Amino acid sequence: MGALLISYDLNSPGQDYTDLHDAIKSLGGWWHYLDSTWIVSTTLTPAQASAKLKAKMDANDRLLVIDVAAKTRSGWLPKKAWEWLTKHI
Repeated sequence: MGALLISYDLNSPGQDYTDLHDAIKSLGGWWHYLDSTWIVSTTLTPAQASAKLKAKMDANDRLLVIDVAAKTRSGWLPKKAWEWLTKHI
């Protein structure tokens, strides 16, 4: 199983994106410590995940899905976030 980094810009203020968030969560075990960035532990490819999520987004929104393969990482996150990343990536 791999992990996908999902990042988006939701460009329609006031919209309810609960369906998008639920769709991301349905892809597999998930990590969400940054506003518009998720990491999902899944067997899906970036293209497969993108197709599932695009249906829940507006036409003017933006989406980026990347296969996370690197073991090196750096940043300022809570200990719980680093523990999830270490376990799932």
